[in-house]
Amino acid sequence: MTVVYKIGEKDLRPWGEWEVIDAGTNYIVKKICVLPHKKLSLQFHSHRNEHWIIVQGNPLITVGERVFTASQNSTIFIPVGEKHRIENQSDYSVLFIEIQTGNILDENDIIRLEDSYGRL
Repeated sequence: MTVVYKIGEKDLRPWGEWEVIDAGTNYIVKKICVLPHKKLSLQFHSHRNEHWIIVQGNPLITVGERVFTASQNSTIFIPVGEKHRIENQSDYSVLFIEIQTGNILDENDIIRLEDSYGRL
């Protein structure tokens, strides 16, 4: 696998931003900030697993058919192909660490099922 991401790479999104804090063979680590009252698209990935560690806030999490509120220090595993979303319903930013693992790690591996920002 070729590492597509570079440490320090950042991107602004309608819901907040992400930054790559580590990258290597078959893994990427991102710090992700979700702004107050924003949410990521309901999505899945064809090539990667994701592990989330909530470090700030109490976001609403969807994984498959499960919807639950996570708290600081919660860990969430999203296997390849599982629909998922994180939503910040509070007045403060949510911060989490995302570890992507897989043979193909590419920002284009996002299949959006629902999106509040017209990106379907």
